[in-house]
Amino acid sequence: QMYLVESGGASAQAGGRLTLACVASGFPAGNRCMAWFRQGPGKAREGVAALYTRDGSPKYSDSVEGRFTISRDKDTNTLYLQMDDLRPEDTAMYYCATTGLWVGACPLINEYEYNLWGRGTLVAVSS
Repeated sequence: QMYLVESGGASAQAGGRLTLACVASGFPAGNRCMAWFRQGPGKAREGVAALYTRDGSPKYSDSVEGRFTISRDKDTNTLYLQMDDLRPEDTAMYYCATTGLWVGACPLINEYEYNLWGRGTLVAVSS
């Protein structure tokens, strides 16, 4: 059985740092995209960062480029999102998601390409 479990959500001050983790379990071998999405209060869900497991190549949304870093520990199959210089607008529920087997650039706009989702972890940033 495949599943994703996020952790690391917390309250933080603006300008601070948080690191989220997503443990992926039960996945068969093969290249896929793993990504972080978020949904803020009253907002639509948006892609934040994605990573192609074959080569670790990252992709970021404009809103987090230069502040967030996505990475993966291959040995533990854990996806991370390091969030620096946090802003109040980063307040959201953060979700980890993965595609099936994948070839090519990872999507951030078309969330329907991601077919397995975690339950989310809450990040709250105060000014």
